[in-house]
Amino acid sequence: MPLVINTNISAEQTSAFLEKSSNNLSKSLEELSSGSKVNSPSDDSAGLAVSMNLTEQMGDNSAASDNVSNAISFNQTQDGYLQQVNSALDRMSELSVQAQDVTKSNSDRTLYQQEFNTLADYVNNVATQSFNGVSLFNGNSLAVTTDSSGGTFDNAGVNLGASVYSHLASESIATTTGAVAALTAVQSAVTQLASDRATLGTNEETLTNYSNQLETLNNNLSAANSQIMDVDVATESTAYAQENILVQTGTAMLAQANSQPQIALKLLS
Repeated sequence: MPLVINTNISAEQTSAFLEKSSNNLSKSLEELSSGSKVNSPSDDSAGLAVSMNLTEQMGDNSAASDNVSNAISFNQTQDGYLQQVNSALDRMSELSVQAQDVTKSNSDRTLYQQEFNTLADYVNNVATQSFNGVSLFNGNSLAVTTDSSGGTFDNAGVNLGASVYSHLASESIATTTGAVAALTAVQSAVTQLASDRATLGTNEETLTNYSNQLETLNNNLSAANSQIMDVDVATESTAYAQENILVQTGTAMLAQANSQPQIALKLLS
């Protein structure tokens, strides 16, 4: 290589290598400090686009999961009420049998009737209850969103206002004949209640499956997104150490390259 003053080729080449190493070192520091491989679109434009789509889907799935969880709570609240209705019906059934006892007086049956009416009123009151303003027992089905695409599950309703329940308030156990009829009505209500609770059980089981499905899907989407966005600390630490050495070496070599023109000055002295 000729010995010149105006153009220091060695210094220019060394400077280019040093700039490249410095840029790589800065990028490595950025990735290690942020924990992400993609900190700007220029790092991986396609990967960033895919990551944004994955993140959006995860957000939608989380929202759907919240909907499903609320629907499960709705069903659990319904069943909690129906457990109490079941207890009330069991007691009404007992009262209907007790009122058929021929050794009981009409005064006794009047007391039984009072308790029977109170329990029937309780059942009718439960039929008016709501969950966050949504009727629990009007019999309407609810469309529960179960995925990020807007798919829904038909959450079957329970109608406590049905005549098999509401008719109990008009039953009389003040006579043995009335008590027999009342017992039949209560048994019909118990049969319907068993069917209604089975419906709630099916709703809750299916919704739980949807909830588990969404959780599994989000875990897999998160893993896929991690492959794109998250930095491998072990690999990047090795790269950082390598680039750091190259920067230090390049800086030292640039100093040496810049000193070469001074040799030409010695020839002139």
